[in-house]
Amino acid sequence: MQKFRTSFHPFLVIIYLVKWTLWVLPVSLLTGSLVALFLWLLETVIEIRFHYNWLLYFLPLAGIVIHFLYRYSGKNAEAGNNLIIDEIHKPDTGVPLRMAPLVLFSTIITHLFGGSAGREGTAVQMGGSLSHFLGRHMHLSKENLRILLMTGIAGGFGAVFGTPVAGAIFALEVLVVGKLKYNALLPCLMASILSNIVCSAWGIHHTNYQISFVSQHLLSLGSFGFNLLLMAKAIGAGIAFGLAAYLFVRLSHAIKRYSNQLIKVKWLIPVTGGLIIIVLSFLISPDYLSLSVSNPDPGAVSIVTCFKDGGAKPFSWLWKILFTTITLGMGFKGGEVTPLFFIGAALGNTIAMITGAPVDLMAGLGFIAVFAGATNTPLACTIMGAELFGADNIVYYAIACFTAYYFSGHTGIYGAQKNQIPKMPGRA
Repeated sequence: MQKFRTSFHPFLVIIYLVKWTLWVLPVSLLTGSLVALFLWLLETVIEIRFHYNWLLYFLPLAGIVIHFLYRYSGKNAEAGNNLIIDEIHKPDTGVPLRMAPLVLFSTIITHLFGGSAGREGTAVQMGGSLSHFLGRHMHLSKENLRILLMTGIAGGFGAVFGTPVAGAIFALEVLVVGKLKYNALLPCLMASILSNIVCSAWGIHHTNYQISFVSQHLLSLGSFGFNLLLMAKAIGAGIAFGLAAYLFVRLSHAIKRYSNQLIKVKWLIPVTGGLIIIVLSFLISPDYLSLSVSNPDPGAVSIVTCFKDGGAKPFSWLWKILFTTITLGMGFKGGEVTPLFFIGAALGNTIAMITGAPVDLMAGLGFIAVFAGATNTPLACTIMGAELFGADNIVYYAIACFTAYYFSGHTGIYGAQKNQIPKMPGRA
């Protein structure tokens, strides 16, 4: 084992904290402000789309605009989150500043015309490109630049969802499966908290999800209690959540791969994807377009309704997988995480209706566990559950997230994520 000096100098720690506070402040101010602008624009365009349903018919045209925008202006920005992760692993060509306005504009266009996508990818890319730009101009070393890039990820994630602690852990956990870079923990936490404060200061409010279920504890675990029957249901649900994450990841990669192989004229890929989404919205339902966080139609399925009895249809989770993988796999922009929230909450609702488990608890478990499985970030997702829903049921959060993590396979939505340690001993 490598040995380190055991001497401790509080003054050096203070210098370290002051230095990183000064470096993180501009990243957080810019990231938090840009995320606030993005969330405001996103809410505005989604309201416009609800009011003018005919905008969906222009989704193929929006795809053409996004394609040529990235073709002539994007350069390596097309790689998105994977470019940022790659740059942290091995600094090379850098993260272009143009990534921020490109992904902001293209995500807004995707949602305005009904594409099923999320928002975390946009926030992370904006934070990453801004932090890299600032780091280069501050002439930071490669190691410090890596950490500053991680603070950009943390700031973007923490601000866009209002989960600062989960944002910090996500930035550490998403890079390498099985290994955390603890020397970046404090800078990431500072960036995530400050970015969230800045975003909130602009008047941005996040959706409030509530789990009112309180377990009738049969056994105690320290200050927490749990019910064995409900624990068994949480384990079974975690398996289902992991398999749903696996399906999402495999289908996303397959659609992207085969669409590029089969459609030789590249601008026709988003056109085809847009046409498929239009057809699916008529054959299945328009409920699965855009974010699907909420819907002015009281009979529509959304993340909010999934926390209520009968708030999802038996295959709502599957339809959202289909809509989202086609949207993102065929050239539109946005994140995967909010659709993963929907998929998990809808599947949790269905499982609760079958097993008799509390609907709001199962929806909440699915909300975080499918995300955990698809991104290989069970620690961040467990903490996210506590930040979003309260810590009373944290034992169940951990059970669902870690079970989903093991049952989601050895891949994830981020191709640049490295597998340092296999999920199971003896597996490469």
